Amino acid sequence: MTGLTTHVLDTAKGTPAQGLKIDLYRLEGEGRVKVKTVVTNADGRVDGGPILADETFIAGEYELVFHAGDYLRAGGVTLTEPAFLDVIPIRFGISDVTAHYHVPLLLSPYGYSTYRGS
Repeated sequence: MTGLTTHVLDTAKGTPAQGLKIDLYRLEGEGRVKVKTVVTNADGRVDGGPILADETFIAGEYELVFHAGDYLRAGGVTLTEPAFLDVIPIRFGISDVTAHYHVPLLLSPYGYSTYRGS
């Protein structure tokens, strides 16, 4: 499989993060262009296959913006104002369009981690 995928897990609850909005941007010089907005399903993944695939899966620099604060508040978590983690941007590069890029997010109200998955 080629393309870009993600998977969000709520480590505080020990469950997939359902209903978390994610914006994808392509970085162009000092700016960024919004490519699409997706929302995670019951498994913490995005329906419909990869976020980027086929002709939209091109080399370059990208940013996934995870709307963690909105997700946490909707789940009943009381956050400080401003929230310690509200919007989480993860910038990464795609250099090989024949490869699979998986960018998971492990999330809690006060921490997160990511890595290049498989």
